[in-house]
Amino acid sequence: MNTDTKIKVCVESEVGELEGVILHRPGSEVEKMTPQTAQRALYSDILNLSVAVKEYDQFAGVLGKVTKVFYVKDLLRDIMHDSDTKKMLIDKITDTCHTPRLRGFLLEQEPTQLADMLIEGVPFQELSLTNYLSNYRFKLDPLHNFFFTRDASSTVFKNVFINKMAAPVRMRESLIMEAIFNHHPNIISYTRNPSVIEPENEHITIEGGDVLVARNDLLLIGTGMRTTPQGIDFLAKTIESRETPRHIIVQELPSSPESFIHLDMVFTLLDTDTCMVYEPVITRSSHLRTIHLEVYNGKIINLTEEENIPQVLNKLGMPMKILYCGGRNPQTQEREQWHSGANFFAFAPGKIIGYARNTNTIKELNDNGFDVVPAKDVMRGTVNLDDHKKVVVTIEGSELSRGGGGARCMTMPIKRKDI
Repeated sequence: MNTDTKIKVCVESEVGELEGVILHRPGSEVEKMTPQTAQRALYSDILNLSVAVKEYDQFAGVLGKVTKVFYVKDLLRDIMHDSDTKKMLIDKITDTCHTPRLRGFLLEQEPTQLADMLIEGVPFQELSLTNYLSNYRFKLDPLHNFFFTRDASSTVFKNVFINKMAAPVRMRESLIMEAIFNHHPNIISYTRNPSVIEPENEHITIEGGDVLVARNDLLLIGTGMRTTPQGIDFLAKTIESRETPRHIIVQELPSSPESFIHLDMVFTLLDTDTCMVYEPVITRSSHLRTIHLEVYNGKIINLTEEENIPQVLNKLGMPMKILYCGGRNPQTQEREQWHSGANFFAFAPGKIIGYARNTNTIKELNDNGFDVVPAKDVMRGTVNLDDHKKVVVTIEGSELSRGGGGARCMTMPIKRKDI
């Protein structure tokens, strides 16, 4: 991060012009996953890093043209120059990961090497038959999922929620993001952490893929495999007070398959008045409930069941034009949702980025006024995104999508302009 740059965290919509985003470029931690350890790492397959990185560089290259991009490893390295912060983070990580013997070793490392180790993992050093025969060879697990920076923390209005992840293997991501937001001198933020505020409530889990900021008084939150009702109750109690109630629309999600892991896998906002939905879950489901909470000063003052998310958004003065992941054919809907066809990231109103491989979804966007621009053309400078009122920038994603997430999953916005 440029030392002359300070950024005050604030996100009050999903589509306001992006002014700052945190990314993590996938590294050797991805290649340290094997077929035997993939399930433990929450993957159904292993990725080819050399291909995934080429696709990721298209994604990051486009964002670098339109906003300030900060990388987790750079931010982590910066704060590791402070000895107190370094000790605090190492203590938390070794306690959480039950690796107290690593504390001294990690404290000896220089900031760059330490940042690498905390993300890429620390292999066993000792020569033993147990270690040799083990399928798992790490004292400190590699963070295979960290390039999905959306999940470990969520910028909600002027606060950053440090999320309590559903899987223990991902908790270190939250610890790292908390340290960055609390201690990086150029990030001005206030964090709220359920593990600190309500440590006794073991039922709280919440992940950023389930949290969408629709408007400065309106959140959309999914509850399912990764975010519990207790997690949503925590967020409702701790969002900052205001003179009028805030609204939280809660959407129940299916418990399987794994492609329904978060709300943003079935619903994303593309513009102030346009959304992308996976029809079978969002507008055709008869058993998945949509619940509208009204929240005032930390208390739920009203709770009602609604027909679906677009219906309640319309009721709240935010009417939506609905576009369909995979088009209108049930087979292509299912296929393209599986590969994050509904998971778009807006970097400005009506300007989005997503995977080119979801051809029926891209056609649906094009048929509804979105110009289709390949990421390579943006990076070469042959296309000026300012010349397009509505545009979908397409990145190659045949390998990245196999990790189980899309463009929104790979971003942690920290500042957007007001709409």
